[in-house]
This record gives sequence, C-alpha cells and structure tokens, in this order.
Amino acid sequence: MRWDLFCAVVDNLGDIGVCWRLARQLAAEHAADVRLWVDDLATFRRLAPMLDADATVQRLGDIEVHAWKMPYPPAEPADIVVETFGCELPAAYVEAMAKRARASVWINLEYLSAESWVDGCHGLPSPHPRLPLIKYFFFPGFTANTGGVLIERGLSQRRQTFQRDTARMRQFLDGLGVRAETQGEILVSLFCYPHAPLMALLEAWAAGSQPIRAISFGGTPGAQALGAFGLGGGRRRGALAGEILPFLAEDDYDRVLWACDWNFVRGEDSFVRAQLAARPLVWQAYPQAGNAHGIKLQVFLDRYSGSGDLPRSLDPLWRSWNGLTPVQGLPGAWAECMENRGRFETAAGQWPAHLEALGDLAGNLAQFCAERV
Repeated sequence: MRWDLFCAVVDNLGDIGVCWRLARQLAAEHAADVRLWVDDLATFRRLAPMLDADATVQRLGDIEVHAWKMPYPPAEPADIVVETFGCELPAAYVEAMAKRARASVWINLEYLSAESWVDGCHGLPSPHPRLPLIKYFFFPGFTANTGGVLIERGLSQRRQTFQRDTARMRQFLDGLGVRAETQGEILVSLFCYPHAPLMALLEAWAAGSQPIRAISFGGTPGAQALGAFGLGGGRRRGALAGEILPFLAEDDYDRVLWACDWNFVRGEDSFVRAQLAARPLVWQAYPQAGNAHGIKLQVFLDRYSGSGDLPRSLDPLWRSWNGLTPVQGLPGAWAECMENRGRFETAAGQWPAHLEALGDLAGNLAQFCAERV
C-alpha cells in the first residue's frame, strides 16, 4: 500500500519527530511504501543526520523523502494520505485525490491529548464540501477509544534489556562523553522550551542535597542554560554537574532517556518517549493561548498520577515548571519528589504496560485505513 505523509514543521522538532517515527514504523512493520513530504529539511536533518537538506527527493532507508515546496509539483496521490497536525494539503494534490478511480483514504493526524473529548472525536469523518472525499480525524491518546501512541514492536523488550545491563548502559554513556556518576548521584536529562524556568531549576539543584548530573543537548535551551551556569564538560557547582552532548538522532536519544533516572521533556514526541522509558518525567507542554496547555497538562497528570496512586507532589513540580504557578515553589516541589523517588520510579515502570495495552498508533492507523481503502 502506498502512503503519503505530509509534515509542516511548526514546533521545530516535535512535528517532524512524530512523522519520522511514524513513517519508519509503517514501512518496517506494515509493509507500507511511504513518501514523506517535509517543508523544512534543515530541521529534519537534526533528527536524521544522514539527510541531505538540499535534495528535492532522496531515500532514507525504506522512506522516500520529498522536499515539500510551493508551487507543488504534479504527483500521483497515494492510496492513503496523512496530513499531520492540521497542515493543509496542496490544493492541486487534493483535486488529484478526488480524481483517482478509488479516492485516497485521507487522514488528519491530530495532536496528542489526554482530554476526555478526544474519545468522542477520534475517527470522525468530515466530508469535503465540494469534492467526493472524506477526511477522517485520527487522535493519539491514552484510552482504548483513541489511536494510542507510537510504540515500535519489541521496544519494551529492547529497553528492559538495556536498562538491566548496567555495563552496556555505562558503555553507551561513555561513548557520548557522559562521565560516570559519583556515589549517590542521579542522572537527569533536560530538554525544554526557552521559556522554562531553567535558572531557578539549576539553582535549586546546585543548592540541594541530592547530587545530580544533568545532561542536555547542543543548541537547545537546556544546554545554553548549563553553559551560562558555568557547567558542561562535567564541571560541578554545588550538588550539580553538567554535561552538554551533541544533538542526537532519535534512537540514541531514546537510550539516553532509558539511561537517566529522571527526564525533563517537552511537546509531544519526547513526552511519549519519556513515558516509554519507564522513568519518572517532568513534562513541559507546548504553550497555547487561553491556558489550553494547562488543561492538557492537568488531565494527563490526573491519569498518570491516578494510575499509580502517586503523591501529589508531582503536580506542583509540573505546574511551576510550566509557569502555571509561581516559580518560587519549584525548589520545594523538586525536593518533595526526591523524597518520594521510589514511588515515582515504581509508577513510571508500570505506565508503559498501560500504553501498550491500547495498541500502538501506527498499527491502529494501518488497520483503520485498511478498513476504508
């Protein structure tokens, strides 16, 4: 079956991060012949270093990558067409979809949300006002009435094998240049948006009693903050040491999440991957008008915390990290989470099984489309 995936890069790395994972999984596990159309190959190249950002068409593994430029060149539409996150398909392409002997199955892959209204909207059809086409809304989510999240086959087993093999984990970190943790030190990854209260967090970590080695990635706000704080290269300030790594491809970033004790993540792609890492996490939601991100954050927290009967100390930490409560509460919230570390680790270890029980998004999407093609 031929698939066309369209990605307009808005949130820098989140949109293309999800699309790249989805394309690879559809090809590897569902025998899909995938063309991936991307309007910003330079950003895409940060996740896929082998990509030629100047090429109009190129092949990356099983995926045919096209630069999505305007005017849009004539192209035969695929059997299944996925517009991701509300990006608008080229008008000429939509017209061509309608002229096929059998119209393409048209999917709008929506943003991830734990809100309850998603259950009622997942899979709904939207007939085109003029053409004989139907667009279906496909929602990722956290219940059986949604499309679930992206989980590759065997991911959990690979992650568990890696986490049980401490020598292999250390070898991987050595290869990245991360120094060995000192006695009692925990490893924390840091990936966030620029408006996160980074300096308040670093001050709290440096002044705290818990030794921490923070890892961040070149060109990101976390790395810039570590540098401004006089860290990076293993240098220490109080209880905090810092390591700045190059920006990593997706598979290596996954292993960093698996290796760390806590992960600070943002947006959608790294948020899901941190959940699948089975480690405690702190999420920075993509900021939205009208405090919509605050609502999304709270409903997810309620699901996540409720599943493991967790202490409520995660709420103030996440809310202050997201600017929903005064930043002055951040140090105390982090200290409370450290006091309850064991309970958060247990709950984080159990959460991936809940996600896997929903079926993975690529498989659910392939089945949904197969029933309509």
